[in-house]
Amino acid sequence: MARVVVDPVTRIEGHLRIEIIVDEKTGKVVDALSSGTMWRGIELILRGRDPRDAWAFAQRICGVCTSIHALASVRCIEDALDIQIPKNANYIRNIMHGSLQVHDHLVHFYHLHALDWVSPIEALKADPVQTAVLQNQLLEKYGAIGDLLPDPIGHRAYPKKFPKATPGYFRAFQEKIKKIVESGQLGIFAAHWWDHPDYKLLPPEVHLMAVAHYLNMLDVQRELFIPQVVFGGKNPHPHYLVGGMTCSISFNDMNAPINAERLAVVEDSIYTQVESVNLFYLVDLLAIGHIYVQKGQTYGGGLAKKRVLGYGEFPDEPYKGIKTGDYHTKILYHCNGVVEDFAEGVEKAKYYPLVGKDFADPNVIQEFVAHSWYKYPDESKGLHPWDGITEPHYTGPKEGTKTNWKYLDEKGKYSWIKSPRWRGKPCEVGPLARYIVTYTAVKQGHIKPSWMDEMVVRQIDFVSKVLELPPHVWLPTTVGRTAARGLEAQLGAAANLYFLKKLYDNIKAGDTSVANMEKWDPSTWPKEAKGVGIADAPRGSLGHWVIIKDGKIANYQCVVPTTWNGGARDPMGGQGAFEECMKDTPVKVIDKPLEVLRGIHSFDPCLACSTHVYDTEGREIVEVKVQGAQACY
Repeated sequence: MARVVVDPVTRIEGHLRIEIIVDEKTGKVVDALSSGTMWRGIELILRGRDPRDAWAFAQRICGVCTSIHALASVRCIEDALDIQIPKNANYIRNIMHGSLQVHDHLVHFYHLHALDWVSPIEALKADPVQTAVLQNQLLEKYGAIGDLLPDPIGHRAYPKKFPKATPGYFRAFQEKIKKIVESGQLGIFAAHWWDHPDYKLLPPEVHLMAVAHYLNMLDVQRELFIPQVVFGGKNPHPHYLVGGMTCSISFNDMNAPINAERLAVVEDSIYTQVESVNLFYLVDLLAIGHIYVQKGQTYGGGLAKKRVLGYGEFPDEPYKGIKTGDYHTKILYHCNGVVEDFAEGVEKAKYYPLVGKDFADPNVIQEFVAHSWYKYPDESKGLHPWDGITEPHYTGPKEGTKTNWKYLDEKGKYSWIKSPRWRGKPCEVGPLARYIVTYTAVKQGHIKPSWMDEMVVRQIDFVSKVLELPPHVWLPTTVGRTAARGLEAQLGAAANLYFLKKLYDNIKAGDTSVANMEKWDPSTWPKEAKGVGIADAPRGSLGHWVIIKDGKIANYQCVVPTTWNGGARDPMGGQGAFEECMKDTPVKVIDKPLEVLRGIHSFDPCLACSTHVYDTEGREIVEVKVQGAQACY
């Protein structure tokens, strides 16, 4: 048996370490460990603070998905204090969420994950003329997927962002790639195993097309986030408000945060999202994924084959509380539930709804620490987030020293990430999980589908037809997890058009309110209150839980997507989605486990929200040299 360590796993935020045990005779991964190597302390920072400020601290958990932590936080405080926000605030929050979803998924595919599938080295072998021919063929072959996106505003004309399917376009990018490779410093293309045999699966022209779009999207991606800047004032870390939003609406004041000019800028950005997803992202995704599936790469599903979980998202209208159940009566994206055994076929899969009361039930969602560097009074039991404890207890590795690890201790504690469980069982979360839950709920008739649910079903059926495989075969795989992100980016762009139309209509009707300040004064609050704030973030189901006593935060716990997927083992022996995914993956070159890395990257792991580090003495923790310059943290 060979033990292979990858530390750190790159192209993610935060620090992740993986260890796999490989049977050298079969190339099969027989066991795996994943470890978050930094500690998160945001819960302790929030204790004793004014709950109206919680969103501003909570969104500092991450430097990428800042907005979604702020959203979960304001929902959490509003749930505790029984606050209903105005219609405009609900529409604006949904557009900000949808924009994050589009931006996050597109950046993940091109800039964090694409180089697991395509290679700049192989792109140099391509013929630019044939690449242009291929691009046009792919737009013709897969372009119909763009028709699945409804346009209630109806302002879509000729696209401004359209793939430039010309030999000159691809020749220019090939020259740029050649200069980077010949320099000997691969820069953004560094740190990959370019001699791995999987890079021979695709024709060179597919490599050139995808790498050209990788570079092209570096410029475009900043245009996708404009709604966050207009409505939230800035990005990252846009502004939110307990009770609504801070962006006042006026069509008489050209300096108002929201006026006719700025709404036009938002609309233009959303159509850019539509074009980037329909004409670049999904076409590239289908071209690459189709070939990989044809080559037999339908592994990497792991826990997704056994159990997935979602919370539900996009409330159509303002709701009165989450734990009361009203939130789930208003949502359009009915991914709130748990599905078991989807890999046996959608007809045989088991569906369990997940609604308001479940988030307050101490037996439904718990966090365990038996194999995490935290201390509980009884580590054989899990704690509901309202009872959650954040007490660090670092014990070091199995081999090596506390600061220089050789191997982690799979029988002891080995990660700074806790282990969330649904009714004691591990679940995968994220776009793949949400698509499985929604598809199963609709196909088995558990819900009355909204237009978003119906779009999810049409998307899955479209891809199934392209791949010539049923959903239960291709969806719970590494390819399927990557594809679900692209499909959900299209869903997010559709949501943005839908809610922008509703915002237009409501403003035209004379409603310009963006905040409900009736319970802003703490004297209106109960002496003690509990709240839960949920959101289905780009990486998966996110929950914030708060207890407020005498106007201050007494306890605050965040159960985040990468905690669900990347958490350590539980005391019952259950493993999280990262570890189950690695065990489901064969390895061709044992000391270059590209297949395993591709599987981990398909989750879009972001460790910052599951682990944090700080030095209370303000001392320098690490020094990094970037092209001779120093950057210290």
